[in-house]
Amino acid sequence: MPDTKYVFVTGGNLSGLGKGLAAASMGRLLKSRGLQVNILKIDPYINVDAGTMSPYQHGEVYVTKDGAETDLDLGHYERIVDIGLTEKSNITTGQVYQAVIDKERKGSYLGATVQVIPHITNEIKDRIHSLSDIEGESPDVIIVEVGGTVGDIESLPFLEAIRQFRMEQPRGQVINVHLTYIPYISTTGELKTKLTQHAVKELRAIGIQPDILLCRSTRSLDDELKKKIALFCNVPIDCIFSNVDVENIYFIPLVFEEMGVGERLVELLGLKCDRPDLSEWKEMVDAIKNSTGILKIALVGKYALLRDAYISVLEALAHGGIANRVTVDVDCIISEKLEGNDNWRDILAGYSGIVVPGGFGDRGIKGKLLACQYAREEKIPFLGLCLGLQVATVEYARNVLGIEDANSTEFDEISQNPIIDLMPEQKKITRKGGTMRLGHYYCELKPGSKAHEAYGVDSVNERHRHRLEVNNKYRPMLEKAGMVMSGVSPDDLLVEMIELKDHPWFVATQFHPEFQSRPQRAHPLFKTFIRASKDYQKRVEELSPGIKLEAERKT
Repeated sequence: MPDTKYVFVTGGNLSGLGKGLAAASMGRLLKSRGLQVNILKIDPYINVDAGTMSPYQHGEVYVTKDGAETDLDLGHYERIVDIGLTEKSNITTGQVYQAVIDKERKGSYLGATVQVIPHITNEIKDRIHSLSDIEGESPDVIIVEVGGTVGDIESLPFLEAIRQFRMEQPRGQVINVHLTYIPYISTTGELKTKLTQHAVKELRAIGIQPDILLCRSTRSLDDELKKKIALFCNVPIDCIFSNVDVENIYFIPLVFEEMGVGERLVELLGLKCDRPDLSEWKEMVDAIKNSTGILKIALVGKYALLRDAYISVLEALAHGGIANRVTVDVDCIISEKLEGNDNWRDILAGYSGIVVPGGFGDRGIKGKLLACQYAREEKIPFLGLCLGLQVATVEYARNVLGIEDANSTEFDEISQNPIIDLMPEQKKITRKGGTMRLGHYYCELKPGSKAHEAYGVDSVNERHRHRLEVNNKYRPMLEKAGMVMSGVSPDDLLVEMIELKDHPWFVATQFHPEFQSRPQRAHPLFKTFIRASKDYQKRVEELSPGIKLEAERKT
């Protein structure tokens, strides 16, 4: 077994405290010291993966390079730590129980009565250990985040596995970082610690003593409060940190480093490492703080009520802004709001760019079609992602080619003009989970296209999550009418990217480029889209300054 250290991250009081961001930020601090880091997210739900869950319940489904449909926190890990994760980096209750039941059916337990302890907990521990050797590499530190909060019945087997895991490792190999909430009572002007005391008491009752406390609050803790928490929670005062709200999530690693979180992790784990080098990260944060203006972008989607449903797209747009030294202000517009509205054009007016992201089902599709039409006709920079490509193609077929009943078989199974159709290998599939075209696939770029110009290479490897594609039967007439198939699969059977000849910047992808964007290294398509939007805004403001006021009014 390699000499890998482990950091388990748990949470108390309530969900949404930011365990994923805290885990990722600690990973960045350790990586900045020359250490190799890997991260694992444990999700206590019984679903095998996040692939069949509604974005309104769970946020976006994040896709890894090997095609795993996972929790959105893996996106935070990849973006902040700047690593590539795999299916091994997400464990669910469904996966664990399915594996144990399969083993029982095969006779692997030799007639034993299969129980939560030791069989379920052993399976969990084995999966944690499996991260210690991926692709022949042994990380120095593995960070494991446990979803939910202490006290949730769903989390108990995982917390018990963590307790056993720590007991089985040599002293100093494993530590626990616990996030809690410190509420501010405005009527008395006080920060209250009782919730944290109870959360730690619950954790200790399970058999886990926290080594570090990250106390989420709107205000910093003073020394007296830290002393009180230290006394009641049995945690040294120099291991208690204020996890105060920040303006931008990418500020968190620097805030943690300034408070001494990185130093304490190194000390508690007995790590031998370099001094932290966060120069690149500081340059990126400096670019955020010193942007030269605000760019208004409209994201037209069916899940727009919950921004987490498009979190990777929103972050990739922000990355494009960082690369162009501009703050990107995204309005998420519910696509259904455009449908049946005589003033739908007014809703989209005043934006410097339009994004139509992915999704499933026919709800809100008419609104997405209108957004594509508006961007095409008004020459506004446009970026379509997955379903965004399919909708843009249908809109072009209807309004440019004149095929009024052009459609996708996802929305009309008996369409006479299925511009978008199921991939051949998808037509006999009935099981929904993990059966789409998932993960990395190559795309060949057309020389001279905007896509080729943006990437600067002849082929790219991007992450996919879809069942349908552009119907090759209609490709010749689409191309003749001015649509460029600027990216195709190596065998030329699948359209991966489209763009328009007579448009300043109208690009759509069948894949999800947002999954590979990083704050200090924006994805080429998002970087170029934001640059085109910035140029568009400049041109419009020079001709008609009132447009800028319209965008500001919408905020």
